[in-house]
Amino acid sequence: MIVAVRPLVQTDHAAWRRLWTAYLTFYEATVTEEVYVSTWQRLFTPGEFEPKGFIALLEGKPVGLTHYMYHRSCWSLVNNCYLQDLFADPEIRGRGVGAALIEAVRQEAAKIGVTNVYWMTHETNATARKLYDRVARRTGFIEYDLL
Repeated sequence: MIVAVRPLVQTDHAAWRRLWTAYLTFYEATVTEEVYVSTWQRLFTPGEFEPKGFIALLEGKPVGLTHYMYHRSCWSLVNNCYLQDLFADPEIRGRGVGAALIEAVRQEAAKIGVTNVYWMTHETNATARKLYDRVARRTGFIEYDLL
């Protein structure tokens, strides 16, 4: 089966919400209804630094999504691209959905000269890390958050 990846469109709302909710559940997280509404609106708001998204389909069925955004850097004249969320339905993992979504973001970023596409995952996410170790290099940086 071939994975098709395309930008999100307004008619994807129900599928997007299902997939993003499943992603949040995987990480034992929740967001308010206000955040769902705002995030959906931002995904379609024009602007260099607004979030963007892709949806992955297998046989026409939505099975994965990614959110990404560009941001400035003090180390480069061109933006960086942060791949914020990446999710594939558990029953189709291993079929190339995650890799296809990452590649779609890489190609989209390259169109505007952005070569630094990066993301984070939890250290316990062994399934995703197998993919990430195959398609990207691990930088060795450790994330810290101010709570």
